[in-house]
Amino acid sequence: GCELTASTKSYTFQVDKEDDSDHILALSVVCLTDGAKDECNVVEVIGRNHENQEIAVPVANLKLSCQPLLSLDNFKLQPPVTFRLAAGSGPVHLAGWHRIVPREDASFEDDDFEDDDLSEEEEELAPIMPAKK
Repeated sequence: GCELTASTKSYTFQVDKEDDSDHILALSVVCLTDGAKDECNVVEVIGRNHENQEIAVPVANLKLSCQPLLSLDNFKLQPPVTFRLAAGSGPVHLAGWHRIVPREDASFEDDDFEDDDLSEEEEELAPIMPAKK
């Protein structure tokens, strides 16, 4: 997790470029914490789209008197990603999880596939007959 305030408006989560694992970052909850004023606090996520262009998307608009907490149901992001307090003075706490998935050799090996299993399944299927007109 991290906390965004008037003095610390942004936090960037990034991984080592040399790391060959897949990283999944999920945002679970965004909430106002002790000391927050009754003002709109807008939290943005800054990342990259499929064309590798930087984009900023607001994900939460919190106000102490009407919506102090927002559940984002494990909103998945791909690092690097920056969380920014675009409006308000916070403090806003962000919580979630980070999963590291090692990349494995995805090559297809013929030894792992048995032709006998496929042919048995094909034999059990009834032939498809053309429709009568």
